[in-house]
Amino acid sequence: MRTTHERPRARRAVRTPAALTAAVLLAGLTGLGTAEAREAAPAGVPTGVSNLTTGLTVPWGVAWVPDNSHALVTERDDFRVWKVTPTGQKTQVGTVPNTVTTGGEGGLMGVAVDPDWATTRHVYFMHTAAEGNRIARMTYNGTTLTNYTVILQGIAKARYHNGGRLAFGPDGYLYATTGDAQNTANAQNRNSLNGKILRMTKAGQPAPGNPFGNLVYSLGHRNPQGIAWDRNGRLWEAEFGDTRFDELNLIKSGANYGWPTCEGTCSVAGMTNPKKTWTTGEASPSGIAIADNVVYMAALRGQRLWHIPITGDTENVGTATPYYVGTYGRLRTLTKTPGQEQLWLTTTNADANGGQPDGADRVLRVTLG
Repeated sequence: MRTTHERPRARRAVRTPAALTAAVLLAGLTGLGTAEAREAAPAGVPTGVSNLTTGLTVPWGVAWVPDNSHALVTERDDFRVWKVTPTGQKTQVGTVPNTVTTGGEGGLMGVAVDPDWATTRHVYFMHTAAEGNRIARMTYNGTTLTNYTVILQGIAKARYHNGGRLAFGPDGYLYATTGDAQNTANAQNRNSLNGKILRMTKAGQPAPGNPFGNLVYSLGHRNPQGIAWDRNGRLWEAEFGDTRFDELNLIKSGANYGWPTCEGTCSVAGMTNPKKTWTTGEASPSGIAIADNVVYMAALRGQRLWHIPITGDTENVGTATPYYVGTYGRLRTLTKTPGQEQLWLTTTNADANGGQPDGADRVLRVTLG
């Protein structure tokens, strides 16, 4: 069975950080190639890229504080949390206690900032611990992390397929993605926390209105990671397939997204089909963000940024277009810059598949037309 990212393969020529920087310059800081193309770009299309901050190692989660003064960035394997300003200044604010690796894709993963952070000073992390994956709350005063408190345990861990994304929805509840922990039966078991999208209160309890009366919001997921809401408040999700198809799904309460019965589109009764699929070599997606009614999807094995327009206010999407193919290596996480026509995009080249040394990763600033 394929790991989350890809099958082991012969080592390719690896770009050094300097070579990656040179590639940025050669590309003219854009994926469109010429000034004429940039001027003609329609709204919502990437028009330029620049380094925001460098010297990171597998930056996994990114979340803005509500006053938009900075974002928090997690590092998966070193368990560090960084404060990064809109100008790219980064300062370590702490680590998340009790975090361990899995020798694969576990560790310190998602981060979400309480929408009422100005009052509560709470932030939330999803991380791997001794007994499994946890969601924990910490106090963040703008400078330092303290007061580690577990709000949810019992999510099985594995070397791969840990999910890990956290985000507050427009309804004020906390959503978490969980992988099947390399046990496919988990995904169809409504009583398992794995292979799911979970929806909970800030105290880690089932949110009111959840379809099965527990934490489960949707099921039948293999390894969901990217989640984001569109202008109509609808939840979209990106998911790693096994050997055939990766998926972009429109998530609905109580829906079953098929794994392990289906990978990609299928005709099995009771299963919800994806809105778009890719071969695993084209995508292996992690984070997504939505801006200008477009879903942007970061691809690890595919080493590209996918642009997928939502068709008006329908449940359909248009043609998917790749940008920056192979230019920046493995792309992990996306977030919309508040109040700006920009995205922040993280690389994951310092992991086992990327083969780069610690500190080789960065956060890129992508401007939108």
